[in-house]
Amino acid sequence: MTFHAIPGEGLPAARCPLRIVDEHGRQLEWANRFLDAQCVRGLAPLSLRCYAYSVLHFVRWWSRRPGVDVLRFSADQFTEATLVDYVRDQLNELPQPAPENINSRSAMLRRLFRFYFRDDMPHAPYLLQRAWYRRSPLGYGRGRRGVAADLKIKVPQRVIVPLPPEQVARFWRSFRTARDLALVALMLLNGLRSREVLGLKLGDLLFSEALIRVHGKGSRIRMLPLPPETIRILQCWLSTERPLTNAPEVFVSLKGKARGRAMTPAGLRSLFRHHRSTSGVAQANPHRFRHTFGSDMIRAGVSLPALQRLMGHAYIHTTLLYIQLTPQDVFREYARAVEQIASPGQPPRE
Repeated sequence: MTFHAIPGEGLPAARCPLRIVDEHGRQLEWANRFLDAQCVRGLAPLSLRCYAYSVLHFVRWWSRRPGVDVLRFSADQFTEATLVDYVRDQLNELPQPAPENINSRSAMLRRLFRFYFRDDMPHAPYLLQRAWYRRSPLGYGRGRRGVAADLKIKVPQRVIVPLPPEQVARFWRSFRTARDLALVALMLLNGLRSREVLGLKLGDLLFSEALIRVHGKGSRIRMLPLPPETIRILQCWLSTERPLTNAPEVFVSLKGKARGRAMTPAGLRSLFRHHRSTSGVAQANPHRFRHTFGSDMIRAGVSLPALQRLMGHAYIHTTLLYIQLTPQDVFREYARAVEQIASPGQPPRE
């Protein structure tokens, strides 16, 4: 049997917009019931889409297992051994999924099991560690007891690599429209995510107060300051280039049949691909500009709580990733220390 995720038609608001069906168009009831429950929880459309494709990935794998009736979801044929085998087979795939994706799918399966059976997944025949002590996210103080939510694959340490100033300037010079300049300015000078930029509405721009209202992850809203440079670019875009349209989004398409409609993520990716080619900056992408913003703010002396608020991080240990010294930073600190040691009679320079 083959399974697909297709958009549902005429569904009420309490139903997930994506439905998992077989090759004959028949719905997989147990999977769709779980997705509907996530919709009732109020998850964002992008989160529901992620859930749907995670369930679909598991269903396709599970349907190929011997002796499994994929149309029936029962505890006797779904144990922790199933989870371990599922993770093992993903590690053998080519190309191999990212550890974050494997962990996300494992967490979804445990949530699916609890949804149907109101209990944690049985152990047999494997017994996994379910509790341990975690370090404080700040690196000091008492640790806290953590409870295992699923079988986790070790995730490599994330490294924040900002763009050098000369590459930023070269990429910036490749733009010719006020819309494109405003898009990059919001990522580079305000640290917005690509989805946050595309989701901006005209009512979110508060020019009189030099503020912008951003709808971030988890339906969290934050108010950010708008620098004068960004205000001028946005006002130029709105007054001279933006097509006459009833679309509430700030950024709309300029050409073709989609002219005047809200800009899509695919359109933004196409825009960046074009400018990477013309500018020769192969590493330029929307999230790299966000990383550049965070690194620049740290070097400018912005405090961690302020940067966490600016970037919309739910946890401060995510913001701590941006405190990474480059070789140039280490050399400057070393040179300043050597200068102080070599001149003991002089007071240290501020």
